[in-house]
Amino acid sequence: MEGSEAIAEAAIVAGCRFFAGYPMTPFTELLEHLARRLPEVGGNCVNAESELEAVGMAWGALATGARAATGSTGQGLSLMQESFSEITLAELPLVIFNMARGQQDYFQSTRGGGHGDYRHIVLAPLDIAEAVELTQLGFHLADQWRSPVLVYGDYLLAHTNEAVSVEPIDFGDLPAKDWAVDGSLAGTGRSRSISPLGLGKTGNEGPGIERHLRQIAEKLAEIERAEARVESAHVDDAETVVVAFGTPAKFVRYVVEELRADGEKVGYVRPITLWPYPYAAVREAAQGARVVGVFELCAGQMIDDVRLGVGHDVPVVGIGGISTDGSGFGVGPLLDAEIIRDRVLALHRGVDLPPLPVNDRA
Repeated sequence: MEGSEAIAEAAIVAGCRFFAGYPMTPFTELLEHLARRLPEVGGNCVNAESELEAVGMAWGALATGARAATGSTGQGLSLMQESFSEITLAELPLVIFNMARGQQDYFQSTRGGGHGDYRHIVLAPLDIAEAVELTQLGFHLADQWRSPVLVYGDYLLAHTNEAVSVEPIDFGDLPAKDWAVDGSLAGTGRSRSISPLGLGKTGNEGPGIERHLRQIAEKLAEIERAEARVESAHVDDAETVVVAFGTPAKFVRYVVEELRADGEKVGYVRPITLWPYPYAAVREAAQGARVVGVFELCAGQMIDDVRLGVGHDVPVVGIGGISTDGSGFGVGPLLDAEIIRDRVLALHRGVDLPPLPVNDRA
């Protein structure tokens, strides 16, 4: 099954019944699959006029209590940033899919470009099978915390095929959506309202702006304590630790396993949540290491979080870089196990990194 199709099916079995988006490579196929499948299960999918309309439609569906989602590439999500901050502060459980062009959207995903004190959970799957799991987990966490969750994919995840089964996963009970504006209290004088400012209405007053924003801040701190997820291996005796996320981490994991088989003391850490970031796990993995390498397909963004986790005792070095195909959307020559191996070995042996491979068509 193609990754986009598997993610669409995972969203459906998770209960998503409304999706709105605007086509943009490599996100388009996810929108196409949902446009075909959601009506078959009683849902709705809208190809909106733009990303602004798409996120607004999802916001409206969420307010009624529906499981709803939107998505795009990083360029399209740039246009949605104001709504993401408002939706977070309004405590609505939006799920967002970023089928990114590389990994240059890390800052956008983990820091956001909207206003106010807000963050949202970011899940970064390694492969299609994990994307099926994390998509369903994303809808669960969004409802559990009443807060948006972003699933960070990419071209490789969207366009490769794997043998995968999409079955519903039970993550446990969730609180009732007694906040939903569903019309059930119309005419009672106690009808509900949803506001990013904590404002209510006569008969159903809200907490007020200051108290509301403080409650949001407390909730985000609780999410940060509870939801960090990470995978690591071979870090107990590692002299060199490599940190990577998303689909490139699959290549890094393969390279590290090969090097361990050759007797090299190399380990790896893979953040599964980009926010909350697993700082403690990164810090623990770096203890005893001579150097920490960060492999990411961009000029260097996650490396800031790795440095925050590691501190000043161990040097942190970027070993990735910008790499793309001729279209600018797909997989570049750097995402190659042999090339990554050479770069990890150079870091491990304390010699200069090989030059980045050049795509003559890019």
